[in-house]
Amino acid sequence: MTFALLLAAVLTAGLYAGFMLTFLIAVMPGLAALPDDQFTSAMRRFNEKVPGPSFLVLFAGVIIFPAAVLIAGTSHWPTVLGALLCAVVGHLITIAGNIPLNTALAGSEGGDDSAARTAFESRWNSLHQVRTVFSLAAFTLLSVAALQTAR
Repeated sequence: MTFALLLAAVLTAGLYAGFMLTFLIAVMPGLAALPDDQFTSAMRRFNEKVPGPSFLVLFAGVIIFPAAVLIAGTSHWPTVLGALLCAVVGHLITIAGNIPLNTALAGSEGGDDSAARTAFESRWNSLHQVRTVFSLAAFTLLSVAALQTAR
């Protein structure tokens, strides 16, 4: 049972980290080339769609599955705990940093797109870089724990 939970943790963490990395290396650089009105419009649409059911399953899963592994018991608990802590820190960055920026951007619709972009883009990207690193670290640690468990 513990190994199945660990595999679920690896899978959700990997998918979540991949999603974050895709935004970091492809989506945001692509949007950076757009004029202000198109950038702000695109980000507003992303921010409306991203917190859908599939994303929320991953968002919750990266916390729930490692916690379940710890509750079920594993000899690799320090590695799994490290992964869980990385996931929690990434979520705190999202909740305290990125979501308020998303909310402010949504509230600026119909206003000055240049000012909205200036207030949003650099801060959002900086926070996103940090949470991406934490999500990749969580995935790596869970992968290590799974490999150790499989031996």
